[in-house]
Amino acid sequence: MKIAKRYELIPLDKIVPYARNARTHSKEQVAQIRASFREFGVITPCLVDESYNLLAGHGRLLAAREEHLDELNCVIVEGLSEAQKRAYILADNRLALNAGWDEEMLSVEIADLQAAEFDVSLLGFDDAEISKLLDGSSITVVNLEKI
Repeated sequence: MKIAKRYELIPLDKIVPYARNARTHSKEQVAQIRASFREFGVITPCLVDESYNLLAGHGRLLAAREEHLDELNCVIVEGLSEAQKRAYILADNRLALNAGWDEEMLSVEIADLQAAEFDVSLLGFDDAEISKLLDGSSITVVNLEKI
């Protein structure tokens, strides 16, 4: 099993986005990432290959550029074939979508954050989802494992 072992701060102008990236990033989502950067810092690294071709983190790269950052922390992924790199770009995005939520725990967490006067709009949920969770209703979450 391969384990990434190299991390670098890489200038944004050296990072090459994947031209055929099938994942889209709306202006609203990039704004959410930017807000997350400002609140939490730039914590999650991007993934690049040995030539700085971007494998994961296209939204983070867009947000970093809009925030006028000079560099991003990146994990250097080594030893993948070109086909594996292309497949990973898809798998990384798709596998994240296959997770679900424990709605009861999510409701408790959001309520506690709100009680602590934390701006829950930074969490990425829209107002209707947050209202439903806090009102005891459930949000609709598709769990693909059950389909």
